[in-house]
Amino acid sequence: MTGRRLTPLLAYVTATATGASLLTGCGVLPGAAGGSREPLTVMTWAPDRTKATNMPGMPAMAQTFARWVNARGGIDGHELRVLTCNERNTSEGAAECARRAIDEEAVAVVGSYSQHGRVFMGSLEAAGIPYIGGYGVTEDEFTSPLSYPVNGGQASLVAGHGMQLAGICDKVSLVRPDNVTGDKLPALLDSGLHRAKHGGAVDIPAAEDAAEYTRQADRARSGAEGGDGCVTAVLGERTQTFFDSFRRLPEEEKGRGRDGKGGGVRISSVLGSVDQPVIDRTGGAHSPFEGAFVTGWYPEATDKSWAPMREVVQEYAFVDNRVDPADTGVQTTWIAYTVLKEVVEALDRDRIAPTEIAHALDRGERIDTGGLTPALRWKYTDLLGASGFPRIVNHQVTFQVVRQGRLVAQRPGFVDVGETLLGVS
Repeated sequence: MTGRRLTPLLAYVTATATGASLLTGCGVLPGAAGGSREPLTVMTWAPDRTKATNMPGMPAMAQTFARWVNARGGIDGHELRVLTCNERNTSEGAAECARRAIDEEAVAVVGSYSQHGRVFMGSLEAAGIPYIGGYGVTEDEFTSPLSYPVNGGQASLVAGHGMQLAGICDKVSLVRPDNVTGDKLPALLDSGLHRAKHGGAVDIPAAEDAAEYTRQADRARSGAEGGDGCVTAVLGERTQTFFDSFRRLPEEEKGRGRDGKGGGVRISSVLGSVDQPVIDRTGGAHSPFEGAFVTGWYPEATDKSWAPMREVVQEYAFVDNRVDPADTGVQTTWIAYTVLKEVVEALDRDRIAPTEIAHALDRGERIDTGGLTPALRWKYTDLLGASGFPRIVNHQVTFQVVRQGRLVAQRPGFVDVGETLLGVS
């Protein structure tokens, strides 16, 4: 379409109709931008309707962003076309999504989630397609020269969580996935705990897709008993299932309540495993997460820095319940598309190739996210260089706590975990 702009409502209806196949396979959102510059095709993928972690809000947020920018003439005159794909939490699904991105000549994969970085990253590298703002669950996102992470990934969260718990908990039990990714979490948590000369956590592997965790809950409780103990679980969507099993343990076995007084066992986690939507679904102020400590990448969902995203969601996703502004995946996708928007505007060209986006970021294009993260740059000198995670540029986290059913700041501002990550062997 040239020289035309759709109204926000018409843009929404058009996009909803054309994007109806979202996460049932692969969908596409044509958009409504005007101008003579060539359209920009990008892809966002995430798993949906699987037995493990699901992130349908990420592709839905990508579509919402496209509706918003296209109603305003696109990104620097480029119509934004968003392809979406259900990664299905399988290596086959991740490979299929990557092939689709390549076949459709996507200029970037933006704001996506996958645990199968080894499967898709090599394909994207061969095609020269940058991976902007992955969720941060695999090492490949922090080692590939074409990956541009917007947060410090699970590594920063877990290391930061150790720092958060170090001054609170005498003993810590960690329940984590029994897989390659989960195997790295104990060392990361201990790196943060050790900064306060803490002895380290009890490591409890668990299946990521189990229906109940009574045995692991009992082990976790035993490992945290005596003094002020904490049980932390990092199991993605199954974190809620674990704490339900923990809550059902006989009261005399759990300690004396969840308020942390008198030697009781506190619970804790990281954003992505526990967030505001999970707390809301499990009872708000009466949720089992009341009083829990949580480490996040970004400011709490009520922070004023999120106001621009909330306005866009309110106007362009008002009937789409997948797009929750408090969801960490949705937030990550918003930040990733902010990066895309700024780098395309800085390039200011009629036609943009994937390699041009990557080169602009490598040269040190500075991205302002409006306070949601520190300023982001991926120039060589900005990379943290931590073992296993060399491409981390944002090593800031936030300490939060659940009070009266809301995630609020435990302490203001960001906490730098860079030195802690550098000390992980």
